[in-house]
Amino acid sequence: MIYYALAGLVLLIDQISKWMIVQNMALGQSIAIIPGLFYLTSIRNNGAAWSILEGQFIFFFIITIIVLVAVVYYMQKIGRKQPLLGTSLGLIIGGTLGNFLDRMLRGEVVDFIHVYIIHYSFPVFNIADSSLCIGVILLIMYLFLDGKKEQ
Repeated sequence: MIYYALAGLVLLIDQISKWMIVQNMALGQSIAIIPGLFYLTSIRNNGAAWSILEGQFIFFFIITIIVLVAVVYYMQKIGRKQPLLGTSLGLIIGGTLGNFLDRMLRGEVVDFIHVYIIHYSFPVFNIADSSLCIGVILLIMYLFLDGKKEQ
């Protein structure tokens, strides 16, 4: 199924990019790609987004399993028939698995994408985080459009 293939592709790109960062950059090292805008910065995170709930491994393990079960259920039930929903759920599955695999194998998540937005240092993130955010945005769009159809 194409949406699970999307999840697998996200997972693959995420894990390869993290492996490359771990193998080629020292922890804390930053490389300017576009000075003042985009950097590769090698950090580790044992919390959730922006390091909230640091060190709560069991909590993240349980929540991740619950989320994955729910998302796969909805994928099987209705996501396969709705392209926007299927794409959003595929991105959510891939991103969730990417960070989950990091936590299971490393005990922490590898983050490395560092963006400055008009002198604001946006928190460092990774491909899985991006996939999750895009997936959630698409899910909100789907829910909004689906709600309009029903009216």
